Amino acid sequence: MADELTKSLQDLNLDLVAIADPNLRRCIIGLLNIVQQQAQRIAQLEEENRRLKDEIARLKGEQGRPDIRPNKPAAGTGTNHSSEKRRKDKKPRVPHHKTIEVDRTVPCPVDPAALPEDAVYKGTETTVVQDVIFRRDNVAFEREKYWSPSLNKTFLGPLPQGYERYRFGPGVRSLVVVLYYVTGGSEPKILELLASRGVQMSSGELSDLLIHDIDQFHQERAEVHTAGLESSPWQQIDDTSTRINGVNHYCHVLGNPLYTIYRTMPSKDRPTVLAVLRGTETPRYLVNDAAVVLAAGLGVSGAVLSWFQQRLPWDEELDEKAFNAAYDAGMSFVGGQTKRKLYEAAALAAYRAQTDVPVVRALLGDDAPQFDEVTDDRALCWVHDGRHYAKLTPMVPSFQQELESFQDRYWNYYRELRAYRQAPTLEEAARLERAFDELFKTAVTYKGLSDRMKKTREKKGELLLVLSHPELPLHNNDSELAARQRVRKRDVSLEPRTDAGAKAWDTMQSVVMTAKKLGVAIYEYVEDRVTGRGRMPRLAEVIRTKAAELNLGASWALAPSK
Repeated sequence: MADELTKSLQDLNLDLVAIADPNLRRCIIGLLNIVQQQAQRIAQLEEENRRLKDEIARLKGEQGRPDIRPNKPAAGTGTNHSSEKRRKDKKPRVPHHKTIEVDRTVPCPVDPAALPEDAVYKGTETTVVQDVIFRRDNVAFEREKYWSPSLNKTFLGPLPQGYERYRFGPGVRSLVVVLYYVTGGSEPKILELLASRGVQMSSGELSDLLIHDIDQFHQERAEVHTAGLESSPWQQIDDTSTRINGVNHYCHVLGNPLYTIYRTMPSKDRPTVLAVLRGTETPRYLVNDAAVVLAAGLGVSGAVLSWFQQRLPWDEELDEKAFNAAYDAGMSFVGGQTKRKLYEAAALAAYRAQTDVPVVRALLGDDAPQFDEVTDDRALCWVHDGRHYAKLTPMVPSFQQELESFQDRYWNYYRELRAYRQAPTLEEAARLERAFDELFKTAVTYKGLSDRMKKTREKKGELLLVLSHPELPLHNNDSELAARQRVRKRDVSLEPRTDAGAKAWDTMQSVVMTAKKLGVAIYEYVEDRVTGRGRMPRLAEVIRTKAAELNLGASWALAPSK
């Protein structure tokens, strides 16, 4: 039925502009919007009915419909929500020619017997061929051994640096880390590859190398987190799901152009977001004057605020376990939304009072509510907002044309913002602000589009924060792409089985993504850390050097904190 109605609407050739009577035109537009809404509702109900029938068939032991995705999303189905073609300028492809570093030179002489008598030597012609060497290198260390009867002690010749682990040297340990965390290989396939080269390793030994042999990376990840927060007053944030031994958790992704940090936590509420920003294992809480003001601003009543001040430890920062115990002992009778608001106020107060890491001035992300009130400023992603328009599925031809025209103007305005970031001026900022109002207050007949434009207008301050802080990106693709790396990891390895495994995932994905952003050769970096040579600079040092060059917080230096 929905398909027939859709076809009828698409075949409808109605020129609304040609209707002279304004009352009649408004009436017809209203009816078309009602028909549009009902057509979408019928399509949703038919899809839901199909799913229910399939589920009933499965419960009866029969087979439901096979889940086969179409080769290409059908036009008008609303299944393709990408805005890449609209928002990006078409640029001619320029071939990249990189210089290949030569490791050794091998002469290739001509056989003199094959040369005629008149052959004249003209020098050499260089042909560069790239290759790698992957072979087994089992080493037997003959360690001198002495026994001292007087000291009752054995003296043994030390192993060379990097070979302290008896079973596996730095080459194998570096390789498995890179294969697992950089290329996304699975543990069985890594073991299969090693076995093909004669390396004997059990699944338990491989797991131990990937989880418990990376302490040096845990420390570097903590340094990266602090240096990254210091590098700019604004940060980008996103999250994606991650299960730990079958229990739902959330992987939070925090970063900017110089670094990326992954943190897997049990929740994604506001106190957890604050813990991610601060780098603590659990949320921290503080009841002080600021917490009381924040709680009042969230709508907590005066009576509850009085108990909040009197029955909880005053001006003493507590971890999650201690705060839960104190709250249960003093205020267990206050629950529901009020309890949530009190926890959020105490978490915000603790974050703003701490001096362990810089307090973030602005967060760039989607419009998820847990990011509200966390920082002085919020910046929203234009690409994320644009997806809402791509999800609209008008069936009336005039509505389709209206949406197409609006989307063209939407992404043209986006390109103007992008140009402004390159050469910001007060005059251009004022013009773009006026242009925003003109664009999103345009009168349209398609109610779905009108409602969506109204929601965008309500986010004007967050979407146009870039006008006062041109350093801000216009989109959150950086964090979303980083989150996608965790999704790819889930596709291959499913989930970590222990908290230690989740911590290893977080740490190694953090250092790998950060090294990539900084242009650090990842295999060299891993090998340098595993061998303990320490010849390559710490990632935090590289972040600080590049931050000084880029000056990602130039406009914030002139703006006082709120």
